[in-house]
Amino acid sequence: MVIVFVLLALAVLVAANWYLWRRLFRDTTRGPGRARRGGAVLIAGGWALAIGALVGERTGAPFWLQRVMAWPGFLWMALSVYLLLAVLAAEAVRPLLHRFPSRRASAETPVARPEPVPAGASKPERPERPERPEQSERPERPEQSERPEPEEPAKPFPAPSRRLFVSRVVGGAAAAAAVGTVGYGTYGVLRGPRVKRVTVPLAKLARGAHGYRIAVVSDIHLGPVLGRGFAQKVVDTINATQPDLIAVVGDLVDGSVKDLGPAVAPLTGLKARQGSFFVTGNHEYFSGAEQWVEEVRRLGLNPLENARTELPWFDLAGVNDIAGESEGQGPDFAGALGDRDTTRACVLLAHQPVQIHDAVRHGVDLQLSGHTHGGQLWPGNLLASAANPTVAGLERYGDTQLYVSRGAGAWGPPTRVGAPSDITVVELASPHA
Repeated sequence: MVIVFVLLALAVLVAANWYLWRRLFRDTTRGPGRARRGGAVLIAGGWALAIGALVGERTGAPFWLQRVMAWPGFLWMALSVYLLLAVLAAEAVRPLLHRFPSRRASAETPVARPEPVPAGASKPERPERPERPEQSERPERPEQSERPEPEEPAKPFPAPSRRLFVSRVVGGAAAAAAVGTVGYGTYGVLRGPRVKRVTVPLAKLARGAHGYRIAVVSDIHLGPVLGRGFAQKVVDTINATQPDLIAVVGDLVDGSVKDLGPAVAPLTGLKARQGSFFVTGNHEYFSGAEQWVEEVRRLGLNPLENARTELPWFDLAGVNDIAGESEGQGPDFAGALGDRDTTRACVLLAHQPVQIHDAVRHGVDLQLSGHTHGGQLWPGNLLASAANPTVAGLERYGDTQLYVSRGAGAWGPPTRVGAPSDITVVELASPHA
């Protein structure tokens, strides 16, 4: 089944890129030449870099090589998505453009030329001119210079056919729309996440905890693209909110501690009144989860590995990500929540929203998650909604509420469209206040 799925995915990828090449390069040129060959090299080369970056990340290729492939490869991945969407959308406009006449160069009137005379042939007799009046009878005129022979007009460039004209208009508009979309979405990520504020009432929350602020950050994805500078922006943004507690809910990194140790160093600057806490995401298990748990502990964060800590006003628990099951380190809700005092409010850190069903069974009041990126690249939100109970925002499941952050960074392309990055300040509200 895996082989069949891979072959099917490969066939779809090849067909989609052939369609792109046809619309953007073959249909917009007059014939085989550099433009068509260059388009084929661009598309094939872009995907070769993208696949190389993905494989290199998972196989532990030299970090410098990962960085060389990641920027152009991942940006091409995002650009190809929006090129395809733009070209598909343009198919609806193409028939309308064919109704308008294309601009053609006006035909030049050919200049009459004298017929050549064969050698040895006598010139045709010129017709006799009528007698002119004597020179003395004509009025005197100033001598006129001889008129030069008219120059042969330059041949105009052949006008494009209507089909070629329409293809160029559509292809150019699609390319401009895709480049603009990806450019703006990349700027939004590199600029850094914005702060989002959400108030969450908890029925069991004591009056003294009313207004308690938890800074929730997920999916930073430090790696070959987003590095130390981006981590510093995240830390500065969190600290500016002056939270009571910081919750890092998984997918902090895409790479090993050896490669990304300098990138995560700014996390030592996180400041909160009651500390910073961390749970693993699925990407930590691609990158050496045990090593990363020890590294974040060294940086001053408190890992919650299927564990719970009792804070003055509520319980804070954390469970491992589902991906840890392959290493025997999966989520253990009973271990984290089994013996707690159920009269106290409980906040759970769990990377994936699908863990909400276990949280409901164990009487959790609020689960804080990430993982979805809000879809990251529209219309990816449709795919994310098919795999997750909540894609972004706050929803209620029985007596348990679930808040899902869109995340601070981005995975793969450093680009977001329709799902801006965020750091959320969750303000807890007590009904007794």
